[in-house]
Amino acid sequence: MTGMRQRRQTARQAARMGVLLRTERALWATGITRVAGVDEVGVGPLAGPLVAAAVVVPPTMRLRGVDDSKRLRPALREELAGRIRAEALAVSLGVVDVEEIDRLNVYRATLEAMRRAVAGLAVVPEHVVVDARTIPGIDLPQTAIVRGDSRSFAVAAASIVAKVARDEMMRDLDRDYPDYGFADNAGYGTAAHLAALARQGPCPAHRRSFAPVRQMRLPGISDT
Repeated sequence: MTGMRQRRQTARQAARMGVLLRTERALWATGITRVAGVDEVGVGPLAGPLVAAAVVVPPTMRLRGVDDSKRLRPALREELAGRIRAEALAVSLGVVDVEEIDRLNVYRATLEAMRRAVAGLAVVPEHVVVDARTIPGIDLPQTAIVRGDSRSFAVAAASIVAKVARDEMMRDLDRDYPDYGFADNAGYGTAAHLAALARQGPCPAHRRSFAPVRQMRLPGISDT
């Protein structure tokens, strides 16, 4: 029975890999070998940076378990992030901090984080596959795929790298501002986080342009 379960699991993983590699295989078939996937994490939280990752995957790259980062257990995400960094042709992060998010607005900040991620690659990709949009300011062919993190291997790999990197940043912020539970909530507006906001007011890591943060003052700072 155990052997049968293993064979079924292997078959499911192979089928899933076939779905994820559909876009990449079509590009590789044209002679392109440097395909970059780009994804971001951190659009919705009330606090912390917005982080994008760009990952250039070679045609030989096959990592079992790669998928949309939201579908993976934290331990597996961290393991896969390390393996992606080891096996990819290049990996780069683009980070937009809280002050820039408030100045640009979150949509423009997302595009800027993605642009920085691509610009930072040590290997220039021949084609960029992006989750749900195209990136202004880069002179490269692009393909936008809705729900790309669950439909493209390269984008899924980028989603894993971005998620693991941002979670680490939020753990660092939790040490600086321990009242808000950033290590657990990653800056999202959980009930406990909102209660801490109501009790403590926002800290410098909060996005002042986001409700309910924008109605509150930073402790010790007046409006004058």
